[in-house]
Amino acid sequence: MTDWTQQTDTARNWFENLRDRICAEFEAIEREAGSEANFRYDSWSREEEGNSDPGGGTRGLMKGKVFEKVGVNVSTVRGNFAPEFAGTINGASAENPGFTATGISLVAHMANPHVPAVHMNTRFLTTGKAWFGGGADLNPPIPYEEDTEQFHARFRAACSAHNPTYYERFRKWADDYFYIPHRGVHRGVGGIFYDHLECEDEAAFERNLAYTKDVGEAFLDVFPSLVRRRMETEFTPEDKQTQLEWRGRYAEFNLVYDRGTLFGLKTGGNIDAILMSLPPEAVWS
Repeated sequence: MTDWTQQTDTARNWFENLRDRICAEFEAIEREAGSEANFRYDSWSREEEGNSDPGGGTRGLMKGKVFEKVGVNVSTVRGNFAPEFAGTINGASAENPGFTATGISLVAHMANPHVPAVHMNTRFLTTGKAWFGGGADLNPPIPYEEDTEQFHARFRAACSAHNPTYYERFRKWADDYFYIPHRGVHRGVGGIFYDHLECEDEAAFERNLAYTKDVGEAFLDVFPSLVRRRMETEFTPEDKQTQLEWRGRYAEFNLVYDRGTLFGLKTGGNIDAILMSLPPEAVWS
């Protein structure tokens, strides 16, 4: 396996920088709403038998007036996949199970049902290959067409700056991925999802890192504006019930189909960090 240590550090530094700016912006929104809520940060260390440097991460969690529950995780882990899992990962195998992974993962569940929930993550992995992946998708219990259009337009612009095919390809990938087969519905109104943007050399790494950075910047630009637009909207008990039922669908997807959840569990990640994506309250009618 090629030594991508320097590139992993570069990506990790970017993810941590993005985390800090996102959390500061979310705390600023809480201040605007008259709340003193702040992120609480808990560090964790991964354990793997025979591995003296398995890595770990930091989970940031805030529960406030606007953000009922928002988690922002950054982790950098390294080690070996279990043989039966290695074959499912790009570039890994039972004979070559080594990996490193660094990334940021965010999920926000909102107090007001008119404010969309959201998911965003970007990551850099190395096995026998090295690649970037990630994306963001909007999950409104009560959809607004202008919010959906603004969200997609911002990511369309980020994609188009790098490759004219990216947006349509990655939008469709998100539509196909964030789908709940047993319900016959999508998890939300989509976004973008990409994986296996491979880095054959340093030039490819820099190119794919630049795109991944723009995905993060697009999220930081568009989502806070949607929150501010809707966070003071009055809502009814029926609106809240709609939100709670929708959260049940969200939980079903993450527990049954989400690859990130499975990856975290299979690589010995922090359980609380992995499951921070689950909503604080949900119902099944």
